[in-house]
Amino acid sequence: MKIVVTDQEGAVHNLDALEGWRVMEIIRDHGLPIKAECGGACSCATCHVYVDEEWRDKLYPPREEETEMLDGAFDVEDNSRLSCQLIFQPDLDGLAVTLAPGTEPDA
Repeated sequence: MKIVVTDQEGAVHNLDALEGWRVMEIIRDHGLPIKAECGGACSCATCHVYVDEEWRDKLYPPREEETEMLDGAFDVEDNSRLSCQLIFQPDLDGLAVTLAPGTEPDA
């Protein structure tokens, strides 16, 4: 199973994905530049991603706490999600996301 991640520079990465892992963990553990300061606690928005349009309706809707965190993030779009709140399942094989500006570890 895979996820496709476009980094902040526009490079595309095909990453092996494990069922039950947070998308943020998959991205981080493959060494891509994602800050993810809170480690998945939904308290910082530094794992902000843009979900490709074809995948938006396949994800469960964000919970209120995720929506509240996104309200304080930079460059939020209609397809913005926190990757720490997306749990990878087999039906998400091929999920495509783009790392949002400001999620770089040195940002």
